[in-house]
Amino acid sequence: MNHRMFHWLLNLYPPYLGAGIRVRRVSPDFREILVEMPLRFFNRNYVGTHFGGSLYAMVDPFYMLMLIKNLGPDYIVWDKAATIDFVKPGKGTVRAHFQLEEKVLQEIKERVQERGKFLPTFTVEVRDTQGEVVARVEKVLYVRRKK
Repeated sequence: MNHRMFHWLLNLYPPYLGAGIRVRRVSPDFREILVEMPLRFFNRNYVGTHFGGSLYAMVDPFYMLMLIKNLGPDYIVWDKAATIDFVKPGKGTVRAHFQLEEKVLQEIKERVQERGKFLPTFTVEVRDTQGEVVARVEKVLYVRRKK
């Protein structure tokens, strides 16, 4: 599947439609993704700021998907763990920018080769339109070669 179809399908994913989450950019090599979410009545909490579950949902699958696309069919990639630190209330539109560098991919391949599996950790920040951090999410993934 090419990056355009991938982008289109992600934007039709029902949990994203329901939360107002939009994928704005997927690079052709699947190494950069930009996601945003405006504050709407259906994704705000009791005090009028972004619902924490929606903030997490907007960042949940992307590093796993990027690794799957970049490592190829010889690897198994799963989400293993995540933590989220809510830094400040989210108001207005928030964005998350995901990047995957070649050196990280090479390190993952090397560690899997050495150890049989590897648990890389990625951090992504959710920022408001002023560039201030709203939430910081740490994702731990599980990667190994298929048998």
